[in-house]
Amino acid sequence: MGVRHWMRLVGLLLLSLALTLIELLYLPLRFDGALLPMVGGLPFPISAVVAAVTLPWLIKRARRISPRLLVAGSPLWIWLLGVLVAAFPGPGGDVVLIGDWRALLLLGCGALAGSITLGGMLGRQSPPLPR
Repeated sequence: MGVRHWMRLVGLLLLSLALTLIELLYLPLRFDGALLPMVGGLPFPISAVVAAVTLPWLIKRARRISPRLLVAGSPLWIWLLGVLVAAFPGPGGDVVLIGDWRALLLLGCGALAGSITLGGMLGRQSPPLPR
């Protein structure tokens, strides 16, 4: 890989990390009248939908750089690492990833969508089985 490809890959990885942080920070969003209209305080986990849409796109873009598993899956690995780090308490005891169903929904939507995309790419590049 040339320098230009490495720069594109680093850009994709930084974008994956930035999307992870945005998804984690907007995960506790609710219809409580503060940011969204008042609808009884219902949770609005739009972060899971954003993760399910953006991770496959990032993986497809990384695969254009190189079809190797490590390169094509690197946005997914960075995203998972960011979510894992957010699950542990920080220096002040704050935990960014709240421990309820929204965290599982975010992890499930993001990891499942990314894994399906990555698996589909690996399946297309594998040789056919002999008969």
